[in-house]
Amino acid sequence: MNNSLSRNLGLLIFRVGISFWMISNHGWGKFSTLINGDEIQFLDPIGIGMTISFILAMFAEFFCSILVALGVWVRWAAVPLLFTMLIAFFIAHGADPIAKREIAGLYLVGYAMIVFTGGGRFALGTLLGGKYR
Repeated sequence: MNNSLSRNLGLLIFRVGISFWMISNHGWGKFSTLINGDEIQFLDPIGIGMTISFILAMFAEFFCSILVALGVWVRWAAVPLLFTMLIAFFIAHGADPIAKREIAGLYLVGYAMIVFTGGGRFALGTLLGGKYR
């Protein structure tokens, strides 16, 4: 397998994998809470209000993860996810021991990588042309 094919398959697997875990373990629960009208219990780590913080985190973790998985506007969609993980790692869990911040740290590194690499050749945005990149 040539180097370019390996890199692009790796990016595809990584994009879909990180998006699957984010949606299934974080985004879907927040999305369900919002559409079911359940009471929102969430931190307000940057002082914009609990509900707005929750909606922004849900938007990133659910909708932006779908875009990353599909490979549409990948770099732009990864920015809110990166920002959310920066807040989770440094503010929401900032006082926690490093072991407890591990998941947020892994997501943080992953989304930083996606911001810099983009979606690769097998991203839907690339396959459809520059308009969706």
